[in-house]
Amino acid sequence: MLARVSAAISLVFAAAPAVASGPNQSATQPVMVTPAPAPETPRLMFTLRGGVAMNPEYFGSDEHTAGPDLGFRFNYLSLRNGRSLGNPDPWADDMGLTFGGSLRFIQERKTDDFDELAGLDDIDAALELGVSMRYGTENFAAFGAARRGFGGHEGWVGEVGADAILHPTDRLRLSMGPRLFFGDDSYSDTYFGVTASEASAAMPAYDPDGGMVSAGVEIGARYQINDVWGLEGAVTWERFTDDAANSPIVEQGSDEQWGVRFGVTRVFSIGG
Repeated sequence: MLARVSAAISLVFAAAPAVASGPNQSATQPVMVTPAPAPETPRLMFTLRGGVAMNPEYFGSDEHTAGPDLGFRFNYLSLRNGRSLGNPDPWADDMGLTFGGSLRFIQERKTDDFDELAGLDDIDAALELGVSMRYGTENFAAFGAARRGFGGHEGWVGEVGADAILHPTDRLRLSMGPRLFFGDDSYSDTYFGVTASEASAAMPAYDPDGGMVSAGVEIGARYQINDVWGLEGAVTWERFTDDAANSPIVEQGSDEQWGVRFGVTRVFSIGG
């Protein structure tokens, strides 16, 4: 019996080197894996728009004039700490709640250019700067913005709106929705008021209060030509409301304001 046990132990130790050198040994060898290269993502990506626009010659005018149309849209920013803002796909809509800037330029109003405004003071060009908030889904978006004026007026303005969004093709995006615009007393006085020193028989003195200035709608379209170039346009309509609608400046012109713009867009990438 003892001889049989000794023989079994000998067989076990004899087989151990063969097992150690078998498949289990090769499985413990390190395997060199080359990681896939990380996708190149720009540090900064934005879109510029340049084109032509047709708008009323001034707030309340029933005549239109053509001028340049410029636009800027922030797309994406990646930081050194690995965090990022926006979407690296410049043609994709932002989903959920996002925050950004807001800008509007108002051209100067020179009364010498308009016989109907004789006696009113000139108004310098104004630049409005502020912030915006947007909530978007695939087929709907709502936004709000607040800005302060510099130059021609130094009041506060705000606007809210919403859009229904359609994608008839992968490259075409259509949108349509209402717009509401608000301005404070300073803004309303600047563009719709008539001071006592400016007043005349044709243009009586008028001191409007702030509040809702206009309500309207915007219809927009965007077409992606390729990865960096696109076409973009919009048609806008608004009607002045409340004190703005009762202004002598608006009453001698039109309380309905139309606008059209069309431009070419270009995506720019900096860094990587």
